Amino acid sequence: MKSVEELTARFRAHGLRVTPQRQAVFRLLAGNDTHPTVEAIHAGVRAEMPTVSLRTVYQTVHDLARLGEVHVLDVGTGQVRVDPNVEEAHHHLVCTRCGRMDDVAVEAPAPPATPGFRAERVEVIVRGTCAACEAAAGGPHRAPGGATVRRTEHETAHETAHETQEATCRS
Repeated sequence: MKSVEELTARFRAHGLRVTPQRQAVFRLLAGNDTHPTVEAIHAGVRAEMPTVSLRTVYQTVHDLARLGEVHVLDVGTGQVRVDPNVEEAHHHLVCTRCGRMDDVAVEAPAPPATPGFRAERVEVIVRGTCAACEAAAGGPHRAPGGATVRRTEHETAHETAHETQEATCRS
């Protein structure tokens, strides 16, 4: 992502207002690789400027996205995430437990040529469990080779309920 000064100049060049609140958003995103939610960005700006509105933060993020300075992501975690890494082609790992996102370099298939549709970019989202969540749960759910794994009581109860529901549906 560009520096605060570069983003300030870019906003002005496109006729967008540059306010201290917007510059605070720029500062929070510069060098940030955590894919923060808009709400987390808002909380960070509020620590500096208690009266900033969530609407101001959303508007700034969407203006940054229109200028191609960030990607706004909906990866199914229930909150919009902001990816300031637009310089390098990458995809995302998403932890299905805690929602953590990390960049990952993976070869993505080329989009199929489809009449009447122009693909702009391909997004690959790899879902799984991050190391911290695995450690907290006592180990991985299922190893790639199908090795035996340890599960929490909650997970075992959930699976039993799911299997009972599947059996009921089949009968």
